[in-house]
Amino acid sequence: MNERHLHEINNHLNRRTFLNNGLLGLGGLALASLAPASAMGNLMAPTKPTLPHFAPKAKRVIYLFQSGAPSQLELFDYKPKLKEMFGEELPASVRGDQRVTGMTAGQRSFPLAMGDFSFNQYGKSGAWLSDLMPYHREIVDDICLIKSMYTEAINHDPAITFIQTGSQQAGRPSIGAWASYGLGSENQNLPGFVVLLSRGKQGGQPLYAKLWGNGFLPSENQGVMFRSGHDPVLYLNNPPGMDRTSRRRMLDYLAAMNESQYEHTLDPEVQSRISQYEMAYRMQVAVPETLDISKEPDHVFDLYGEDARQPGTYAYNCLLARKLAENDVRFVQLYHQGWDQHGNLPNDIRTMAKSTDQGSAALIKDLKQRGLLEDTLVVWGGEFGRGCYSQGKLTPENYGRDHHPRCFTIWMAGAGVKKGISYGDTDDFSYNIVRNPVHVHDLQATIMHLMGIDHTRFTHKYQGRRFRLTDVHGQVVKDILA
Repeated sequence: MNERHLHEINNHLNRRTFLNNGLLGLGGLALASLAPASAMGNLMAPTKPTLPHFAPKAKRVIYLFQSGAPSQLELFDYKPKLKEMFGEELPASVRGDQRVTGMTAGQRSFPLAMGDFSFNQYGKSGAWLSDLMPYHREIVDDICLIKSMYTEAINHDPAITFIQTGSQQAGRPSIGAWASYGLGSENQNLPGFVVLLSRGKQGGQPLYAKLWGNGFLPSENQGVMFRSGHDPVLYLNNPPGMDRTSRRRMLDYLAAMNESQYEHTLDPEVQSRISQYEMAYRMQVAVPETLDISKEPDHVFDLYGEDARQPGTYAYNCLLARKLAENDVRFVQLYHQGWDQHGNLPNDIRTMAKSTDQGSAALIKDLKQRGLLEDTLVVWGGEFGRGCYSQGKLTPENYGRDHHPRCFTIWMAGAGVKKGISYGDTDDFSYNIVRNPVHVHDLQATIMHLMGIDHTRFTHKYQGRRFRLTDVHGQVVKDILA
């Protein structure tokens, strides 16, 4: 290490450092003169929480997020009255004065709609499932269907942001970042929070990095997106002309410079940067090994379906999620795009259900047969539901559904969750909840609880206020806990 270079760094005072130090005020300067830099660093850095608060049921979470809001009416929430009253007006007493989006607010009528989809009861639980989800029949006694989810957000971007971060406005940490921050990773060679993306059909709502961002938490807790293809993580591989030994030498030099900068600036984010560099170095070996599916036996591909051999598909990502769970990644977030069906719903929802049904069921069965479902929590669902009336022109073969935040369906399975139950009820039109409502913050509180975290005590101080994932809301849904 060149001492002259370190001396130059120590003497370097940029605008950001000046502002940070200036904010300390005279009292801070006096304290700095009395305390060594290491002690000041401990005062400046946020205090890491001591977690878990109690013994967790779930060591890890796999969240199968269905972006665009799948219609509960065609998949899980059986409402025979919609077929009986096809084309009739939604009763005004049911709708009330509830808000609708600008896409249907100008409609003169709200005709009830339901296509040619059949439902039957399956498993010992007798849960109702649509014929669009044949593989779900095989796991229906392993999952907990929650049919009474609701949210305040009525449009996609705020609704997705809300269910992923606890706020409709961007800037808060995502649920995976909270889990990574509080619990860390049990595998030091892989990130604690991994993101996978897939698409069921062209189009769909866009996804943004804010959904898996770290917000005001240390940047090492943000989700790391694993891409399909030759380079799953951008810039992870060594560039031409640099071998692993040279990379190690470069990282050692960078670490020394960053440590020197931290002693001078007391900026905790510098230490996060050091941690991220080191993680990237370890991932160079761990990621290719973890994501290699070439050694998976044929019976595994038979379970997940032929799509599992194609990188970037939902089934492929479900298989990767199982491999990441095996390697103790704390939080795996799989986003699947294409569920936004304002028109042509009968056709498009068939496409979307087919793209997810087998992979989702296979993941549950695969985790179960490997003994991983006992301590892995799996969550399936979107940001809100779909309304029971048609958006635009109505025929049995073609109609659309607008956004509906008042009720929607998700399912959970695995660690600490009751098996084979349906929780909550909606009215005859799946428009209003009539029993056991579950708010988005309740879902977040329950996920945290299963990971051994009391959501009311898990906070981070930022700009003078203590923040938490659930803000000042949320109750653990104890009725669904095993």
